[in-house]
Amino acid sequence: MGPLAIILIIVAAVVGLIAGTAAGFLYRKNVAEAQIGSAELQAKRIVEEGIKTAETKKKEALLEAKEEILKSKTESENEIKERRKEVSRLETRLTQKEEQLDRKTEQVEEKAASLDRKIKENEQLAAEAREALDKQISVLEKLSGLSADQAKEELMLRIEGEVKHKMAIRMMELEAQFKDEADTKAKNILSLAIQRCAPDHVGEVTVSVVNLPNDEMKGRIIGREGRNIRTIETITGVDLIIDDTPEAITISAFDPVRREIARIALEKLISDGRIHPARIEETVEKARKEVEAVIKVAGEKAVIQTGVHGLNQELVRLLGRLRFRTSYGQNVLQHSIEVSYLSGVIADELGIDSTLARRAGLLHDIGKALTQEVEGSHVQIGVDVARKYKENKEVIHAIEAHHGDVEPTTLVAMIVQAADAVSAARPGARREELENYIKRLTKLEEIAKGFEGVEKTFAIQAGREIRIMVKPEQVSDAEMHQLARDIVAKIESELEYPGQIKVNLIRESRAIDFAK
Repeated sequence: MGPLAIILIIVAAVVGLIAGTAAGFLYRKNVAEAQIGSAELQAKRIVEEGIKTAETKKKEALLEAKEEILKSKTESENEIKERRKEVSRLETRLTQKEEQLDRKTEQVEEKAASLDRKIKENEQLAAEAREALDKQISVLEKLSGLSADQAKEELMLRIEGEVKHKMAIRMMELEAQFKDEADTKAKNILSLAIQRCAPDHVGEVTVSVVNLPNDEMKGRIIGREGRNIRTIETITGVDLIIDDTPEAITISAFDPVRREIARIALEKLISDGRIHPARIEETVEKARKEVEAVIKVAGEKAVIQTGVHGLNQELVRLLGRLRFRTSYGQNVLQHSIEVSYLSGVIADELGIDSTLARRAGLLHDIGKALTQEVEGSHVQIGVDVARKYKENKEVIHAIEAHHGDVEPTTLVAMIVQAADAVSAARPGARREELENYIKRLTKLEEIAKGFEGVEKTFAIQAGREIRIMVKPEQVSDAEMHQLARDIVAKIESELEYPGQIKVNLIRESRAIDFAK
């Protein structure tokens, strides 16, 4: 085959390819146009269906809105009808109330008018009565020769004189009667209380004596270069007196608790025989625990004995400390128990709360348990302690008033004051050396003699009363009361004494002449 034939074949192939491609393109175009036409018809149909659906939804929504509006309107109309009915009922009630008020107002006006008529009638009657009284007074004035004011004054003077006379006589009778009855009753109550309270207790002093098995023990207690005795005194806070007294050591301290701890510790050391600083510290600590146990037991026993319950445990412990405290040789815990008993008996006789009286009597000297540790008088310390532990107000007042620091304002305070004086004043309750006793009586008389107008002084009843003779030309009756108060104030500030002292001033004027 020649080249021309090949070219012709190639050309024929190319022409065929082009013809086929053109035919394919035309076919696809026709198919595409047919599909586009079908899609447009379908889209048009979908749009028309959407429009129909939207219109249907719109109509349904409008119908629902109309129904909702109609429903709301119906409910509103019903509510408005109910409100109108309620308003109508309220208007009816208000109308009824107004009618009732109108009727009551009419009744009040009628009563007021009636009262006005009665007042006018009473005024008329009062005027007539005054007129009749004036006529009677005028007649009486003519008959008596005195005016009405003069007659009233004379009548008042006569009545006043008679009343004063009768009152003076009656007051004298009542005073004498009350005095006799009060003295008898007081004596009966105090005697009964004292009979029912008869404690037997022994006073303590400010020193304790420890017996030794031999005099050699003194050297062992002193120790090398005095180290043992210094350790004992430093730890216990007492003074050890080692003198020529055979087989004895004296412990001296104002604090009775410290003194008791030192005594127990020394006895244990002497019994054990091992005496050195380390052993001393250990023994003193054991003795301190023993004393604390004794204090606790003593406080609890006092509470049980007196029947006073509900005390704070710290107050019970302070009561136990009073076991080691003395006042003028009298054990303070036993004195407090005694005052509690006396207060309870007196309260029973007077018909008041004996439980409260016993409580106040037991706690009246509680401040003495802390006088070495806290500044102030035992009265003020006791008041502060009682307030701290929320004690009864009447108990606090009784503590404050039992020595007369304040005026007693309750029966319980007065009872505790009397019981304290009875307990301290009974024979044997307190010890006092003869020399100190004489010095106290002498000082008492000297204090009274130091005042102007005093002529003679006499201390009697073991110093519990001082009788003072005053010069009548220098001291008047009115001045005697002030002089007595001044003497009392000076005695209280300058003299220490148990119980109380009665200051009795006597003023006597004599006029002597002779008939010749």
